Amino acid sequence: MVARLWWRDDDAVAPTPRLDRLLALAGDTPLALAVIPADVVRELAAALDAFPQVAVLQHGWCHADRAADYSGAGAGKKSEYPAGRHPVEIADEFDEGRQRLRSLFGPRALPVFVPPWNRFPDRFVPLLAEAGLTTLSQMAPRRNPPPPGVAIADMHLDVVAWRTTRGFVGTAPALGRLLAELRSRRATGDGAAIGVLTHHLVMDPATEDFMARLGAVIAGHRAARWIDPRELAGRRP
Repeated sequence: MVARLWWRDDDAVAPTPRLDRLLALAGDTPLALAVIPADVVRELAAALDAFPQVAVLQHGWCHADRAADYSGAGAGKKSEYPAGRHPVEIADEFDEGRQRLRSLFGPRALPVFVPPWNRFPDRFVPLLAEAGLTTLSQMAPRRNPPPPGVAIADMHLDVVAWRTTRGFVGTAPALGRLLAELRSRRATGDGAAIGVLTHHLVMDPATEDFMARLGAVIAGHRAARWIDPRELAGRRP
């Protein structure tokens, strides 16, 4: 078996020094940028011209927390898509977001939807296909079975310690999570790609060092490889 990994980085909207560092860190490694359609600027498309290995995914619409609007002030966890939102409003956002990314990025804009905060009710899944979005990317493990009618390209390792320092989670926790996924695939024969998630806007030196070392190991290992995000678009579980 060959371990297949893929790299997703969230919240891109414009060229920044931090994005430059991410692109330099990735080098020739295939990379998926989850881009916020409402806030993206044309300069980002131009900045990616020299990086054909970078794909673009649709990261919600404006990455706004709408949970309080539908659950009462302060109630619930952050979500751009609380269950109470009207489907027509959401469908319009999906369609506009998809069109905007395709107009800016062309074929590198893949039909992959990344909900902010990784929260997305199953009741809205049918709206994805109507907007031409074939694939849903959230965090694993899923509490419920994958929703029908959509392909899944989930993430398995988030290297940011969001609940504490918002820096690197640490080598031991990161490798522990990664090794658990590798052992699971070896035991079950599951060939699903392992998703590694970063956020370039908060990436610290320790995260950069870990990703560089991980990349070096994968590059020199005959039983591991980074895969192009285009291989995942349309993959069904």
